[in-house]
Amino acid sequence: MSAPALIALVDCNNFFVSCERVFNPLWHDRPLVVLSNNDGCAVARSNEVKALGVKMGTPWFQMKDVARRYGIVGLSSNFVLYGDMSDRVTAVLREFSDEVEVYSIDESFVGLGSACAGAESPAATGQAMRRRVLQCTGLPVCVGIAPTKTLAKLANHIAKTQPHFDGVCDLSAMTESMLQLQLSQIEVGEIWGIGRRMADRLQRLGITTAGALRAAPLKRLRAGFGVVMERIVSELRGIPCLSLDEVEQPRQQLIASRSFGVPVRTVEELGEAISTHVSRASERLRRQELVCGAVHVNIATSRFADTERRYLNSITVGLPEATGDSRVLAGAALSGLTRIFREDCHYKKAGVVLLDLSPSSVCQHRLFNPAADDARSAQLMVALDAVNARYGRDTLRLGSAGLERRWQGRSENRTPRYTTNWDELPLARA
Repeated sequence: MSAPALIALVDCNNFFVSCERVFNPLWHDRPLVVLSNNDGCAVARSNEVKALGVKMGTPWFQMKDVARRYGIVGLSSNFVLYGDMSDRVTAVLREFSDEVEVYSIDESFVGLGSACAGAESPAATGQAMRRRVLQCTGLPVCVGIAPTKTLAKLANHIAKTQPHFDGVCDLSAMTESMLQLQLSQIEVGEIWGIGRRMADRLQRLGITTAGALRAAPLKRLRAGFGVVMERIVSELRGIPCLSLDEVEQPRQQLIASRSFGVPVRTVEELGEAISTHVSRASERLRRQELVCGAVHVNIATSRFADTERRYLNSITVGLPEATGDSRVLAGAALSGLTRIFREDCHYKKAGVVLLDLSPSSVCQHRLFNPAADDARSAQLMVALDAVNARYGRDTLRLGSAGLERRWQGRSENRTPRYTTNWDELPLARA
């Protein structure tokens, strides 16, 4: 029986922070945090910040004293930059293999079947990937290699936490005793697919490490935790249960939601935010060649508001025909908003969810809807997306999305969108 093909998990180190450092070398040794929407809390931390004990999700206002004392730089999120840098990393990985599954903005699984051809070893291929990604993007990555996805995730964890691996850990090259020793040093909660509650249950059974879980009786685990646990343990034993998905699975819903920079009181301003969110979500909808059959709208005041002023409500508006037209989707969302809006509230957040998604190629049209209307709608959306792609987001936008947008979230320390906006290109001076 032939050995299973190897899988590499390539993960960018401190991804958001690393993206910022690529374009500002002065920050390479500075403690740096990237903040969430509205400059709320830390969503990425440099190693220097982690060493100071700042936890993920710590609100910025709570760490300002520490920031002043240690010179921590706090940056607003720049997701346009991060998304483009992620695409560039993926393009580099495709130079090594046709089997690339983008798992998240900073992680990809790579099938090493063809990538290792002619290489000294899988680890040598991993090192070649690291060098090429660094050369082309400036981003540091670590590589975990193993016969299964779950083991590849753990191998990546080892590569990141044990410097002597030099950023690449190949579990397939280890003997059984070496592998068991490595896994016995990793807490069971670090295993991909093991949540906090499941980890607590396992620990109560005396299973505290990945090595202990790997060695536990399979029948007992299946009886107590179900088939999902059985698959995890099988993966830990090198038996693939999760395939490499090269094609992104169709989404079930698309979400666009943001907190406001200032409290919003009027239905007009709330409508601007809702229309903007619909525009963002519908752009992604069309990019994935999908249409939407229903729009869910939600609005909320601050959770710290007085009890009588605290308000949270939502509504789902069905469409007579699935569509990807931003105008139709925004109209449905705004009609729903008027039905749940209350005048006596100060709103802190609003969002939309596009539901009932289906491929545009199999869209069921109404019997008496002229085909010419559908064609004109599709052509208009193609033109809208093309103009905004070429000249920048919101060059063309819905009138209901407004002009001033006083409600937009704070991003006082956002760096330029170096790679996607001509007006924000980095300047090099001799």
